[in-house]
Amino acid sequence: MTTGPETGAFTRHLGRIAAALDRFVEFEHPDALVNADVWREQLGGPLPTAGAGIDAVIADLADVLIPNGSRISDPGFSGFITTGPTTAPTAAALASAIAAPQRYMMSAFNFVEETSLLWLAELAGLGPHMKGVYVSGGSVANLVALGAARQHAYEAVGIDPGADGLNGPSPVIYTSSEAHHTVQRAAGVLGLGRSAVRFVPIDERQRMRPDALEEMMAADRTAGLLPVAVVAAAGTTNTGAIDPLVALGEIARSHGVWFHVDGAYGLLGRLDGRVADRYAGLELADSVIVDPHKWLAAPVGVAAAFVRDRAILHRAFTQGPAEYLEGSFVADDDDIQNSMDSMGIPYGDFAVELSAPARGVQVWAIIRELGVSGIRDSIVHDNDLARRVTAAARAHPRLEALTEPELSIACFRYRSADRSPDGLNDLNERILRRLVRETAFAPSSTVVERSFAIRPCYINRRTTIADVDGMIEAVVQLGDDESARESP
Repeated sequence: MTTGPETGAFTRHLGRIAAALDRFVEFEHPDALVNADVWREQLGGPLPTAGAGIDAVIADLADVLIPNGSRISDPGFSGFITTGPTTAPTAAALASAIAAPQRYMMSAFNFVEETSLLWLAELAGLGPHMKGVYVSGGSVANLVALGAARQHAYEAVGIDPGADGLNGPSPVIYTSSEAHHTVQRAAGVLGLGRSAVRFVPIDERQRMRPDALEEMMAADRTAGLLPVAVVAAAGTTNTGAIDPLVALGEIARSHGVWFHVDGAYGLLGRLDGRVADRYAGLELADSVIVDPHKWLAAPVGVAAAFVRDRAILHRAFTQGPAEYLEGSFVADDDDIQNSMDSMGIPYGDFAVELSAPARGVQVWAIIRELGVSGIRDSIVHDNDLARRVTAAARAHPRLEALTEPELSIACFRYRSADRSPDGLNDLNERILRRLVRETAFAPSSTVVERSFAIRPCYINRRTTIADVDGMIEAVVQLGDDESARESP
């Protein structure tokens, strides 16, 4: 048996880390900034000239870093569309970090990379024709999908942008003002330009208007522009709105334009039967993205981009051959006898990363643990929480619901009849700031038709009905207190 300085180290040290994490998720610790002076002094300082050793590092992790982590895993946190991972994907991420630090080569981890993509596509209702690749988040997933759209649009006019660069007609991407801002960034990185993104007007439910899209596309065709993609949302970040996918997809198809659906947050909402019909039209999509580090509670850094044919991703993103890689593996698949004989599926040619962790095992672990029924129950529960907030806001004389939730995002505010619109916005900003600083509850905010909204988003499996009711009660109490302070 081979031994060395690391032999037995995981067994000896990770138990202490696990115990510290168990204490952390009891959420009885103060906010990290309460003890900021202490942990900054303990963790900072000059560059060490001599190592302190593994025992000191483990002690720092368990006793200083973990207790002063972020609030994202806290059951009262509902601010971002990311959450703290649950146990199964955390264990899977740790396992892959050592047993398969790269997603390549013919190992069990490479196998579940593709298996989990197939499972995830089926879970999301995409069908077997959609093939995927894991990337680090929704930003990169949108970049990859729009890179495929760019390839498709320019190939149609005789240009290979992946090989030869951009030239020819000026591009246009269509999306709504509610779309995630990573669409503009992707356009910039891909050389299309952020100014190529055109914002289609929205309706009273914050959804893209098909009639406005049709009018804009027709005018741009006449002007000689090149439509590259229509980007619809299956659950916007602001309010959880689901764009009318059938109508938008049919318009895109009638113009021969790539139809991309950003489902980073909301795609898996289709598992809730109450809103499943709103996902009709996914079958028209040329690309779809989803982030398992959102509603599936995988560790942050796991997203998937799906396209109808991964060959277009290869044309858009391949890095070309490298001698140090190509000569190391058996060329004939029939002669594979060792895990080192093949790199497996060439994910590195389907996106922007060569080196990448085995992310699929985290998704595999979640689906293996919960199954479709367990994931559905979790999503229905989260959607119920948003509806509970909205119902409470409608029932309370000093609260107001600002949206009708489709998914797990609620938008509401404290109201006072004697205040102007600007005054109400200022009041609710103060309420939110005090809520985050003084209570266990931490939603975020948005603006709905010029009204400042308190915006909880429920994707955290640790959040209970008591946490929701406690937040509503705290908003009312803080609103009453702020109003009383200003009374003459």
